[in-house]
Amino acid sequence: MNHVNSAILDADTGWLILACFSVLWVVLGWYWGRKATVLDEYMLAGRRIGLALGVATAMATWVTSNTTMTAPQLTLQLGVWGMLGYSLGSVGLMLFAPLTKRIKQLLPNGYTSGDFIRLRYGNGAWRVFLLISLVYAVGWLISLGMAGGVLINALTGIDYQLGMTVIITICVLYTLLGGLRAVIGTDFIQSLLIIVGVVALAILTVNKVGFTRMHDTLLQQRPELLDLLMPASIMFLFNNLLFGIGEIFHSNVWWSRAFAFRKDVGHKAYFIAGIFWVPIPIVAGFIAMAAPSLHLNIPAADMVGPMVAANLLGITGAVLVFIVVFAALASSLDSLLAATGDLILQDIYKGHIKKDATDEHLQRMAKRVILSLGLVTWLFCLPRLATLASLLQFLGAFVASTIWPIIAGLFWSRATGKGAIAAMIGGTTIGLVAYVVVGFYVAALLSAAVSMVITLLFVKLSNEQFDWSLLNEQRSG
Repeated sequence: MNHVNSAILDADTGWLILACFSVLWVVLGWYWGRKATVLDEYMLAGRRIGLALGVATAMATWVTSNTTMTAPQLTLQLGVWGMLGYSLGSVGLMLFAPLTKRIKQLLPNGYTSGDFIRLRYGNGAWRVFLLISLVYAVGWLISLGMAGGVLINALTGIDYQLGMTVIITICVLYTLLGGLRAVIGTDFIQSLLIIVGVVALAILTVNKVGFTRMHDTLLQQRPELLDLLMPASIMFLFNNLLFGIGEIFHSNVWWSRAFAFRKDVGHKAYFIAGIFWVPIPIVAGFIAMAAPSLHLNIPAADMVGPMVAANLLGITGAVLVFIVVFAALASSLDSLLAATGDLILQDIYKGHIKKDATDEHLQRMAKRVILSLGLVTWLFCLPRLATLASLLQFLGAFVASTIWPIIAGLFWSRATGKGAIAAMIGGTTIGLVAYVVVGFYVAALLSAAVSMVITLLFVKLSNEQFDWSLLNEQRSG
């Protein structure tokens, strides 16, 4: 996994940057976590997050290391539609905005997305949903850990496994110390770093290469990257749109924030964050368009972003990429650790193992769960078995199947548990078959389509009328 010859920064500089940001995140995690003395504070930051922090945490969490590294990879593979298609991930944030308001109204005491599925559809659908959610969460955690190792190795030559280990350890440590309050606080700083860094990279790239040179080189060497009618690229455009919607609609990362935001904040925060997020993958993908003119030997497609930036911009570019992707990585990894920990704690441990657990006991268990998640992520990241894009698009078959059961469950009283189960299993199955038989660029598309048909069919045939007051579950502890 080492590509020392391609490294622009020396290992000492890489370790210095890692050390500085690691100390910063851990100290802030400890500082913001001091008041997290009860379960609501630790898991949901006291349910008092305002608009500024809400926008920052939503945007920073969605600007993952996958965004800043996979967008260039997909641009290199699929051309213009690769970066534009990835930017459609912003639609998921915007569409989740009105759902956030509905979630807050229906589940004022909710903790997780699993709470909604259990209360709305029953235990059968709840367990299917939990399986999908955990597969996705672990897959996303692995992709984030991989991205960290790839980044450090590409820019500094530090061993992939060593760099990946350090980043996962730091994120686990400060999330452990401060819970969601620490996650959201650090997200605010990380979002500022990401915006400033990406804008600076774009300006430096244009000044260094220029549009004309980049366009002429692409026409000569890789004209397919400029082809707006490439079938695979067009399919990816719609596939990624549905993948992003499925990711956000089902994931406890976004539901936990809906519960943590103050009343009337969530829908505004998600919509504004979606607008701010749009240009990030476009800018990140644009950088990869310079690769053909630089004649780089790129050992893995997901390394193209950092390698191009470092080659074009030298040490300045390498440091900027390092900081941007490290901030993006940390802002997503900590959020996913906290939200997945909540899901395991509330829906698996309390829901299936120790139903009489008190809040005090759950708060102690929360830290063990986060530690365990970090360990599992690290073990799966040790052998780098796939590229980031292929791993993420595989997960699309799972999450896209949840879009319509969630929409129907929030707004249609005739939606049923049997319909939700059939839609999630049917959509996931067809999506996985399509992933293997056709390609990654149709998995989420077909999964969502099958799930939609099944959900609508069951709603049309249903005579049930759900009592919405059942979602207002009173919790004891």
